[in-house]
Amino acid sequence: MSPSSTPRRRGSERTLELLDVTLSLAEEVGYRGLTVEAIARRAGVGKHTIYRRWPTIADLLLDALSHVWSSELDYRSQGAIRADLREQFLRSSYALSHAPLGPIYRAVIAAAQSDESLRAAIHSRFLKTVEESTLERINLAQQQGQLKSDADLAAVVEVLVGSLYYRWLLTDRAIDEGAVDGLIGMFMDAYGESGV
Repeated sequence: MSPSSTPRRRGSERTLELLDVTLSLAEEVGYRGLTVEAIARRAGVGKHTIYRRWPTIADLLLDALSHVWSSELDYRSQGAIRADLREQFLRSSYALSHAPLGPIYRAVIAAAQSDESLRAAIHSRFLKTVEESTLERINLAQQQGQLKSDADLAAVVEVLVGSLYYRWLLTDRAIDEGAVDGLIGMFMDAYGESGV
């Protein structure tokens, strides 16, 4: 079906299609090769359709990454904190290590080193969100008596998630079950209530 014979989509359906096209094209050409013109051509829309929703290519790509990441970000259970952290860390680490998210996100991180506005956007839309959802989950565990009630856990969150990002971005070591279990084990040894 040619772009001209493709049924017209509106609203959220069109937005999701544009996000999918963006990720697909980014996988093929990389972050540096991605252009609004190429996305518009692939999606069979005018550039104005894209610019109406996203003022820059970075905004569009970050929304596309967010769309994928949101399914990997949230904690899916409210059971034992050790099991919940383990499940979420392994799931999100897998997402970061595989297409479409991994290679594109790595390229965006690299580009952000010379683009302060992109770095700020990545922090506010990804890293801050990861930290906040993890803090929310461990605060709940603290309220449930799974973690020491007098511990200030806000700074600990940065160590928990930062360790995984460091390993993923800057080393050739895998984020496997052993790495995740070791990190969570240290956290639980320091902050867990006995018997949890």
